[in-house]
Amino acid sequence: MLTPFLDQIKAHADPERAGQMASYHKADRVCLGVANPALNDLTKAWRQELDVNKRVALAHALWQTDIHEGRLAAAKLLTQARIRPDDQVWDLLQSWLPDFDAWAVADHACMAMQKRLMANPDRLNAIEKWTQSDHMWTRRAALVATLPWTKQNHPKPEDLQRRDRILGWAAGYVPDRDWFIQKSIAWWLRELSKHDPERVIAFLDKHGDDMKPFARREAAKYLKSQSA
Repeated sequence: MLTPFLDQIKAHADPERAGQMASYHKADRVCLGVANPALNDLTKAWRQELDVNKRVALAHALWQTDIHEGRLAAAKLLTQARIRPDDQVWDLLQSWLPDFDAWAVADHACMAMQKRLMANPDRLNAIEKWTQSDHMWTRRAALVATLPWTKQNHPKPEDLQRRDRILGWAAGYVPDRDWFIQKSIAWWLRELSKHDPERVIAFLDKHGDDMKPFARREAAKYLKSQSA
């Protein structure tokens, strides 16, 4: 099943771009040099062509290639708001966590996770366990996968509770000096500040002095324009 789909990806390979990508992403895997728009077009067509079971099987196979674009395509294939049933999709996405080792692949997988979390917010119980992982990329994924809770202008009471719950995870990350963890805290707060600046101000008042300076500045980036 994999070969014809992988061949479609390879048809867009660009060796010069591949070298640039490998240098940029600094992950120990093959890069083909395929641009994101090409992957978007391919995976959109595949989603329309394949049922859920076949999409899951193909995504699993693409991920196992350990090719940069194969893993991106695997995640894009499962990035869709409405997937029913979606338990096997969620299980597959979670199974990828130990393989996260670079931001681009991890972020694409987290975008697929975001859709599944919004479809079933009870899955936050599973996400909370990620915050205790020894694997930095898994801990980071807990914030990247929950970014939709930063974007609601008029959240329901239960979503405000979820927002506060995730902010609690972010507060627990503050002592972690890893750049990517600090960046994930800043990302979550920066996005939240566009919709709920009061919560971000309160967080920074309590924890800002303990964050790395770059993370504190990024978290407050839009607060300045709102107060101007």
